[in-house]
Amino acid sequence: MRADARRNHERILAAARELFAGDPPDVQMDEVARRAGVGVGTVYRHFPDKEALMGELVRERFELFNVRLRAALGDAGAEPGDALADALRENALGLAEDAATRFAFMSGGERVFAHAAAESEEFMRLAEALVRRARRAGQLAPGFRAEDIPMMMCGVCSTMGRSGPGWNWRRHLELAVRGMRG
Repeated sequence: MRADARRNHERILAAARELFAGDPPDVQMDEVARRAGVGVGTVYRHFPDKEALMGELVRERFELFNVRLRAALGDAGAEPGDALADALRENALGLAEDAATRFAFMSGGERVFAHAAAESEEFMRLAEALVRRARRAGQLAPGFRAEDIPMMMCGVCSTMGRSGPGWNWRRHLELAVRGMRG
């Protein structure tokens, strides 16, 4: 990608993050263009529709998730169960600070996630490796599987951005981690 195209791409994503963090369902591509300071045609050249734009937010987030899972796998000094739990905590914190991507994760559907298929598959491979390691060390509940992680994290994600009694995402995450550990 040329330097000017890369700058526009980044400006579009930054604008989308701001807008989706505010009033996500009503965000239109022309609003993203205005906020990014580019023409709507430029937005459509980079992202043919809103799902593609949301998909890029999801893809980027999965890349970050995967960096953390790789680091957990490479941490030979950590207990395997702790390494997995800490990676999940870090990933949850990243989502808590990113309302736009939370919106994309929670409402995007298959078309949005299709843009992150390779990263999502890598996530599952890394998660499976971490789960196998923790299971061998006897640090996971017998029935816990890597396939449980996306459901667990979506549950935690659904409590983020809410306030009031019963809406503490950190507590929800710790309860889920304890359940995972058995």
